[in-house]
Amino acid sequence: MERAQSERTSAVSAAQVWSVDPRTGKQREQVASEATAQDVDRAVRAAHDARAALADRAVRSAFLRTAADRLEAARSRLVEAADAETALGVPRLTGELARSCYQLRAFADIVDEGAFLDVIINHPDDSATPPIPDLRRYKVPLGVVAVYSASNFPFAFSVAGGDTASALAAGCPVVVKAHPDHPATSELAAAALREAAAEHGVPETVVGLVHGFDAGVELVRHPLVAAAGFTGSVRGGRALFDAAAARPVPIPFHGELGSLNPVVVTADAAAERAEEIGTGLAGSMTLGTGQFCVKPGLVLTPAGAAGDRLVGSLADAVAKVPGGVLLDGRMRDNFVAGVTERAGLPDVEAPVTPGEAGEREVAAGFLTVPAARLAEEGPHDLLLEECFGPVTVVARYETDDEVTRVLSRLPGNLTATLHVSSREAAGEGPGAALLAEVTPLAGRVVVNGWPTGVAVAYAQQHGGPYPATTSMSTSVGGTAVERWLRPVAYQSTPHSLLPPELRDDNPLGLPRRVDGRLEP
Repeated sequence: MERAQSERTSAVSAAQVWSVDPRTGKQREQVASEATAQDVDRAVRAAHDARAALADRAVRSAFLRTAADRLEAARSRLVEAADAETALGVPRLTGELARSCYQLRAFADIVDEGAFLDVIINHPDDSATPPIPDLRRYKVPLGVVAVYSASNFPFAFSVAGGDTASALAAGCPVVVKAHPDHPATSELAAAALREAAAEHGVPETVVGLVHGFDAGVELVRHPLVAAAGFTGSVRGGRALFDAAAARPVPIPFHGELGSLNPVVVTADAAAERAEEIGTGLAGSMTLGTGQFCVKPGLVLTPAGAAGDRLVGSLADAVAKVPGGVLLDGRMRDNFVAGVTERAGLPDVEAPVTPGEAGEREVAAGFLTVPAARLAEEGPHDLLLEECFGPVTVVARYETDDEVTRVLSRLPGNLTATLHVSSREAAGEGPGAALLAEVTPLAGRVVVNGWPTGVAVAYAQQHGGPYPATTSMSTSVGGTAVERWLRPVAYQSTPHSLLPPELRDDNPLGLPRRVDGRLEP
């Protein structure tokens, strides 16, 4: 989600954490102090000591539901603080908070159902080759999870976001590294979660919160941290990923780092509905001032009259988008420098010029380039890198071969999108071949829609090949809980010693597979 975990600004003292208004650049209030190594150690150890309180699934699910209730009760304060710190706007933030509460309740339902424990029982079978002993397998929580907040989702990918919700659902306490762009919001959200924990007799330390760049590094290195979830930049995420792997005991690091989210528009689709596609693209690439992790950053469209109509429709729609404020001044500077450098490449044009718009705002825009420039290695490779903010690159192709060559050069992505005609959707033409071509590039493939908007659903996949993510798991949807679990099998274990989840009489009423057959 935002590409920035590097967090120091000249206006903020290394020892103090301030809330800053991105609309003015002025400090609002001192929120906390940057955590020392000793602070991180205390937070992690306290979270580790709270693990047993999450062992009861009934307590766990009730805690998650109460957490949602507490966040809703604090909605006005949370949204007000988040808007003041991010400039994302009250409507957007109100919806995002509602999404986060829905997510907490959805994981509570998953905990109650129990299928995520993946209970499998094999009774002894001497007739098998080799013979099968009594084997019983299920999944157990890993331990303390380090969560690294994203800047552009102060609720859904932050303290009370998907990593935290899924980790708690798995039975894992969390220690969250707050993002410096919304420290006050982070403190308020953590307080709501801790109040919910206390209501159910769970130690408040089950949700820890630390601030500061050094704290983030200390956190991933702490020997009691068992796994980590990260949303941020390629540079910051890769550094933490490498640190997680370099530990004496390496840990899983589920990082979302960056994504171009390519779009392919077929010639037939452009001929059939050029204006509709151009308008839809404008809305998707400028949503949230272009600060969505699934923003379409590269669009392959045909050359010729239909492609001209699409580009014209896109230009008309983007030109009407008002200037917006990015999450902080450093991101604004990076955006302005990035679009300026890209626009200066040979054969690159800007039908609507992106860049500065006043002292604090940026203007949305897009660039066009012949697709042939991207089909071979060269200086135009810069256009194949994500530029965080309201800009996209429209690559005009002459032949289908150019599309294939450009796609072959792309790294992994969160999403890939196809726009096909009604004829192609019915199975005629290149639709199926294109679908097969983009599938290896992304974790979610969208057809005749737009990737912005990630539904919280069991079938969701929010993760893709590197550098989109460092693992093949998802950070959104029901299966996100699997990241924080590990399987364990008991062999020839006396029934009286087995966990209740694995006993023959199934006292907890769990769905399971017994001797190869699924049981409800």
